[in-house]
Amino acid sequence: MRAGMLDQLWTSIADAGRDLVRTRLYGRRRPQIADLCRDLLSTKGEASGAALARELVEAYRGMAAADRLAFFAMLAEDYGADPARIAAAIEAYRAAPTPAAVQALRRACEARRHELFRRMNMAPGGTRAIVDLRTQLLGALPAHPELAPVDADLHDLLGGWFNPGFLTFTTIDWDSPASLLEKFLRYEQVHRMRALEDLKRRLAADRRCFAFFHPALPDEPLIFVEVALVGGMADRVQPLIDPEAPVGDATAADTAIFYSINNCLEGLRGVTLGNFLIKLVAADLARELPALKTFATLSPVPGFAAWLREALGRPDGTAVAGVDRQQLVALDVPDWPEDPAAAEKLRLPLSRLCAHYLAREKRGGRPRDPVARFHLGNGARLERINWLGDPSPKGLAEAFGILVNFKYDAAMIERNHELYTNNGEVVMSSTVKALLSASN
Repeated sequence: MRAGMLDQLWTSIADAGRDLVRTRLYGRRRPQIADLCRDLLSTKGEASGAALARELVEAYRGMAAADRLAFFAMLAEDYGADPARIAAAIEAYRAAPTPAAVQALRRACEARRHELFRRMNMAPGGTRAIVDLRTQLLGALPAHPELAPVDADLHDLLGGWFNPGFLTFTTIDWDSPASLLEKFLRYEQVHRMRALEDLKRRLAADRRCFAFFHPALPDEPLIFVEVALVGGMADRVQPLIDPEAPVGDATAADTAIFYSINNCLEGLRGVTLGNFLIKLVAADLARELPALKTFATLSPVPGFAAWLREALGRPDGTAVAGVDRQQLVALDVPDWPEDPAAAEKLRLPLSRLCAHYLAREKRGGRPRDPVARFHLGNGARLERINWLGDPSPKGLAEAFGILVNFKYDAAMIERNHELYTNNGEVVMSSTVKALLSASN
């Protein structure tokens, strides 16, 4: 409600300034996007600023792909920080290292596009427009790495705007608005739903689904979290997502399994939204169902198969030096999961390699695998590696069907989080440690 009122306020302010801006600045000519960017940064009035921001957002939305790429290039080339201003601020700080000089240096180091994005946010729907802009920029980045500074500034800005402390969540059930259910169907990427029967089963009495929102986008879910209420720690996902599976008694469940977490907006990729969200959901579930004693995930390992194929292809083979490669030959046989003997030969070597990948393969002192980084950073423990936990085509392609349990122990979460954050330590169970020891 408050977000809607605020949006209406900015719309009325933008409406008030629109005719003034068009008449005073542009007359009858159609403003170019370069003009709009320049004038938006130089204007001081709120009405004219909101009107210019709306003009810029509308102009951007109407661009063809080639024009958007030119716009991104302009932001990279013309709206960075001013080197002369930075040098002058450094000299001023050296001459008098006061707090004011520090602030002046900080402002000098900020790219001009940072302020441009902030002012674009004054437009009605400006926040969503900037999220969409980053979505399109991320799509262009692989072919145009020179645009990375623009993305870095957008990432920093959105990271401040979408602080997890602002998120709220609601439980989704079969009676939720149809628009929200449709988005749940559309955004589910981990374990896709094919029909309404799938959706209905995931909202049954022994399941829970939570949607997280931000005040700036009140009608757009940012994250969906799906939970199964079961007896014991689940090691396979198919029984959890099977629309024909019998509905259990939630009050008799002792374990909450987080089996799917989906970030909905590509433009917020890499922006930390999920910190502590599992703990919020766990606390809510514990209040509702006091019999729940265990909170764990059943998570994919999306980078494992790609990493292993890359490691096996290296001439030195250091990452897999202790592996008998003959044990992995069965991976080249089509439909190997359907052959019990072939699958059994692969179980131990692949489980050991997965434990190695999750615990020891790192980038920047953190696990390579994005799902592992997320849960370990939230204070979970690497609990168990589950062989053929997801034999779907997607599960086999990503991790040879392996799924992982990360356990959230309320008494140990903060300790685990600190060990991971301060020392990069991967906290793991004795079961996983045994797999690692066997692989040495």
